[in-house]
Amino acid sequence: MTEGTGIVRQTKDAVHCAPAGGDVRASPGFPLPLGVRDCCDGFNFALFSRNAQLVELLLYRDARDPEPWMTVALDPSTHRTGDVWHVLVSGIAWGQAYAYRVHGPQAPEQGHRFDPRLALLDPHALAVAGAGRCLLVDRRFDWEGDRRPRRPWSETVIYETHVRGLTIHPSANSGHPGTFLGLIEKIPYLQEMGVTAVELMPIQEFDQRSNPRRDPASGEPLANYWGYDTVAFFAPKEGYSTRSAPGCQLDELKTMVKALHRAGIEVILDVVFNHTAEGNENGPTLSFRGIDNVIYY
Repeated sequence: MTEGTGIVRQTKDAVHCAPAGGDVRASPGFPLPLGVRDCCDGFNFALFSRNAQLVELLLYRDARDPEPWMTVALDPSTHRTGDVWHVLVSGIAWGQAYAYRVHGPQAPEQGHRFDPRLALLDPHALAVAGAGRCLLVDRRFDWEGDRRPRRPWSETVIYETHVRGLTIHPSANSGHPGTFLGLIEKIPYLQEMGVTAVELMPIQEFDQRSNPRRDPASGEPLANYWGYDTVAFFAPKEGYSTRSAPGCQLDELKTMVKALHRAGIEVILDVVFNHTAEGNENGPTLSFRGIDNVIYY
């Protein structure tokens, strides 16, 4: 493990650091489940990459920080099981951010597009900040015994909508315009129409700045509105939250789902798996391409 302000020493089965402001330890960890799970007084990180030669875990005190405050290099002899790289880190906290650097061959003719200069998103991240850093977020939530209505298809009336578009206009009179919580305010409207299920256009994290087009009248850049080029399939869109706290999009999405179920309304998610925000071979490297292009694409 390397970092800029602490003392590092190698022990038999773990790396121990004493960075400014806290004590951090890293041990081999576990290959499953993929992504991040809090366990054993720490956070277990697990990333699939069959063709990587080295994986580095980048830890950030804040998602807005341009550089990591600590880097954990995963030794394949102790931090790799099969095709999964893993490490258990203690001494870090909810709300902090992380990313990966993945080293491997840059050989496009063989399908390999590794670039260790880039900080990459975890494909299994539960929350992303600014479409550039993964957040450590608590997955615990009080569902209060929630169950989906399970209405028969023969009685189902589906209303397709866009989370932002439904309440962003002032005419919606929403207290939380353009958000998951704003959609809750429209439950009486949906019930009045006899709606029994809402189908939500993509709510997974995407990059609003990826639209290359400009407004022909003003010349201003146009935003990516629809979100059909996903950045992280397990992370709710940060822009659909109130942003009252880092990672609040996860709890606010769950709050919305629970409220809809209580009203007898099912939730259907529109998820597009056949393309991502990385586009074709000329697109940006954000996650999958840099982790193991030949496997993912």
